[in-house]
Amino acid sequence: MEIIQKENNGIVCITINGRMGNELSPELERIIKEIVAGGKRRVLFDLGSLDYLRSPTLRVILKAVKQINQKHGKVALCSLNGYVKEIFEDNCFQDTFAIADSVESGIEELLSTARAAYARHTSCPSALPAF
Repeated sequence: MEIIQKENNGIVCITINGRMGNELSPELERIIKEIVAGGKRRVLFDLGSLDYLRSPTLRVILKAVKQINQKHGKVALCSLNGYVKEIFEDNCFQDTFAIADSVESGIEELLSTARAAYARHTSCPSALPAF
């Protein structure tokens, strides 16, 4: 089991590899607390290498979504497969956060949201910065 955290273009990507059991849920929760405390508002969970998801980990992810949404941020999940995909689709979580097919489409989802928010708050939308 492994948790990898990278940042690119203001998006924090958290990759979880293997079987996410109870033992790593506190570590994931610590990482998310640091992200929120650091003012990061766009988080992508890459779950493509996640074989299994237990309830404590699901709780940590949903809590992260709530915390980041309260900061007017956005969370996306990507590369869901098999059992993990069933959990999120069967429980209609796609209404709570974006679910993308790949890391690239997840990043694009988060960037397009940031661009749209910027355009709503500026008088010159054509002068969007490159995110």
